[in-house]
Amino acid sequence: MTVQSAYQEEQQRLQEALRDIVLQLADIGPRYKGDDFTEQMLDLQQEERRLRLEISRKEPYFGRIDFQELPGERSKELYIGKAGVARRGSNELLVIDWRAPAASVFYSFTGGDAPVAYESPDGEVNGYVHLKRNFMIRQGELQRLVDSYVRGQEGEAVTDEFLLYRLGENKDNKLRDIVSTIQEEQDRIIRADRSKALFIQGVAGSGKTTVALHRLAFLLYQYADRMRAERMIIFAPNRMFLDYISGVLPELGVGDIQQTTFGDWTVDLLERSVKLSDPAQTLQHWFEERRSLADLEQAPGTFKGSLAFKALLDERMAEFERAIVPTQPFEPIDGLVLKPGQMSEWYATDYGEETLMKKRDRLVSRIRRWFESEMKLRGIADKKVRAKALSRFNSFTKKIPSYTALGLYASLFSGKQASSAIPKAIASATAARLKQGEAASEDLAPLAYIQLELYGLPKAPFDHIVIDEAQDYSPLQLVVLGKCQRSVSMTVLGDLQQGIHAYAGVQSWQQLTDLFETEQTGYHELNRSYRSTTEIIEFANRILSGMEGEVKHAVPVFRSGDEVALEQVDENAHLDAIAADVQAWQAAGAFETIAVIGRTERECEWIYNHLTAGGLEASLVQSKQPAYGGGLSVVPVYLSKGLEFDAVLVADAGLEAYSELDAKLLYVGCTRALHKLKLLYRGELTPLIR
Repeated sequence: MTVQSAYQEEQQRLQEALRDIVLQLADIGPRYKGDDFTEQMLDLQQEERRLRLEISRKEPYFGRIDFQELPGERSKELYIGKAGVARRGSNELLVIDWRAPAASVFYSFTGGDAPVAYESPDGEVNGYVHLKRNFMIRQGELQRLVDSYVRGQEGEAVTDEFLLYRLGENKDNKLRDIVSTIQEEQDRIIRADRSKALFIQGVAGSGKTTVALHRLAFLLYQYADRMRAERMIIFAPNRMFLDYISGVLPELGVGDIQQTTFGDWTVDLLERSVKLSDPAQTLQHWFEERRSLADLEQAPGTFKGSLAFKALLDERMAEFERAIVPTQPFEPIDGLVLKPGQMSEWYATDYGEETLMKKRDRLVSRIRRWFESEMKLRGIADKKVRAKALSRFNSFTKKIPSYTALGLYASLFSGKQASSAIPKAIASATAARLKQGEAASEDLAPLAYIQLELYGLPKAPFDHIVIDEAQDYSPLQLVVLGKCQRSVSMTVLGDLQQGIHAYAGVQSWQQLTDLFETEQTGYHELNRSYRSTTEIIEFANRILSGMEGEVKHAVPVFRSGDEVALEQVDENAHLDAIAADVQAWQAAGAFETIAVIGRTERECEWIYNHLTAGGLEASLVQSKQPAYGGGLSVVPVYLSKGLEFDAVLVADAGLEAYSELDAKLLYVGCTRALHKLKLLYRGELTPLIR
């Protein structure tokens, strides 16, 4: 079959599918607005169906695989899309959901005449692939068709043609789904078992964030009877990144999944009893002082996020628990005595796995019920006697300690109970901050841990947790989130090579995997970078060449582009050089998103002011910014992580900006670029890229 005839055949098939979908949408009546519960549930199901059909009307499917099931079955045409669609008035599938078992062949098959297999609910299904075809459909129009495999057809493989076409597209201000170009190694992660803490080490541009989001959509499909969207949560590095990824799940037809930052989640957990200090100040201070890795053990974030610090917290809470049961008898009226041994027995046997404050409150309630019952048995009804007994009860129970998370945490750093195991500098700074009702980022995990121990989780446990940029998480943060699940089900992703929060994060994944039993963990590496051109990836790899540890170079998908440009500029002409490059790129009209990446927030403000004073329309990305707007952006390097731009201009790659300690920062900045990368530098060039 010729390309032209294949295109015509698929165009006709597409129009038939669209007509069927439009008719099904027309069949759905208006929303139910009554109070009948059954009708309300039916209406919700209809609304979910309507949303799936609306997604399908824009792009019914993106792939086709002709599969011959063995033994002896005829080859069947399977069209694969974001949502499964049955033909109108029939159970026959018009489109197979990309998450269905049969659709896995589309992602796992890379060519060859050998039989393939997939796991279905009824067991393993074997067969042959006769055709694998990719489609580009936009707003119901077939724009592109690529056959990546035709059985029996000789010639060069064109497996990557469709992928390269998609990678070459320009980006806007939102991350998009990759459902039509999921690669085999990504698909294995997406479809992995739910009952693990799955760790993903992915190089810059490997698609790890998008893979994690697609994994959520798959889990909801595969375990529809055991997992619910509202009991899933995504932890992202900042609010701007949350806005950047906000479009992926709706495109996949998934809603109601919580999306937050660890800081915002903890402040809510603490019922806003503290306010969070600006995390940008900590990071800025750390790098401006050029702290070395040797300083990490003395960093507050490293210390407070460690398991050794958790042991201090456990010790303090054990002291609190020992103080809950009174050691003195309670005598509500003369001659009526409740002995400490009885209270200790109640506490030890009646309250099971309850949280500490719930145990305390239940003990207090039990003491009250005891004396009220005893007085009733004795026929004591005199109001004065009863009032006196109640007064004694109040005085007695006030001596039983009661804590908020903030109060118990603060006791570690100041006062008679202050711990001698805490370095004095950390203790004094923390005590002063807590006194003002503020918490630094390194205080959040300990506060959350204490809150959960004291009061527990106020809502249902999470069915699944996604942690993005997990290399910046401490072991204690993982312990905290683990306490929010009945059984382990996590997707933990990051890149040790982008661990710019070294003062708070981990240097090895083993620091986090060791928190779980071996059978509870899985580990995957994504070393192929799909974001940037070969030239950009190879340039960025040079920056990390002198680093030790778990560093692995990114392997580029062969997509060639311009060489990375380096240009020395005069100190006095630096800002003008930035403006000239930006204007030239905009005039060429080749890029929709451009980023000027500066070393510090202060430098970015200077650049932004100069560009806007020259008439350029730009946005300044700041630490508390809720959204990224696309277009021309000026962004500090530490806030650029996770984002991507068509073209990137590193404002200054001189030695004064990036010393040998800043390799990960510069690597992050360079790997934001998809198609174009240029670095200016003042004075001497950083040794990282000489």
